[in-house]
Amino acid sequence: MNEILLIVSLVVLYTCVVMFYKFLGKTGLYCWTVLATIAANIEVLIVVDAFGMEQTLGNILFATTFLVTDILSEREGKKAAQKAVIIGVATSVIFVLITQSWLLYQPNGSDWAFPSIKAVFSSTPRVMLSGIVVYMIVQTFDVWAYHAIWKKTEKKYQDSRRFLWLRNNGSTLISQFFNTFLYTFAAFFGIYDMKTLINIVISTYVIYIVTSILDTPAVYLARRIKVSEPNTP
Repeated sequence: MNEILLIVSLVVLYTCVVMFYKFLGKTGLYCWTVLATIAANIEVLIVVDAFGMEQTLGNILFATTFLVTDILSEREGKKAAQKAVIIGVATSVIFVLITQSWLLYQPNGSDWAFPSIKAVFSSTPRVMLSGIVVYMIVQTFDVWAYHAIWKKTEKKYQDSRRFLWLRNNGSTLISQFFNTFLYTFAAFFGIYDMKTLINIVISTYVIYIVTSILDTPAVYLARRIKVSEPNTP
């Protein structure tokens, strides 16, 4: 069941990113960045078994943020991709502050939700703060690497459209390696034993390899589609 859910999630979420871009333009991708950043940092608290590996959830959602920056880099330019990174970082910071303010309240005697909310968000600051720092580092690197590879291939072959697959996968796979190692140990060291941490690093990176390769058709599709930017008053 877990395997089926992960496969369906990947197809649905990648499709959503492309549709957000088609109908809302880069504004839609910025909105998706906010949604994915918040949801991924909550979902990552859940550990499941799938494809014979122990892994945290949130990997596919987080992978969509790399898809967003790659589409923005390809279609809208480096500054637009960097703006998405800034939006993701700002969203994470504000979300941490908001969720921690909830825990300061004294619940009513008839309240039933507060214990569950406290159980989830009491561990969120470390997870989220780790995520913010790592997200900022690896996403900034991803945007830089994407354009560095693009510049080299364009200079060598005198064609700006060739090797999209290389700049997409090359930048993302390197970035995801750093992300997997840094985030797992920053967020979960001392919470899980070393064996579990290593298993999470290996399984997470394997997943990112798959998600990176599978997002390539989405980037090619996004390059071809006609975008409908929302009207502004």
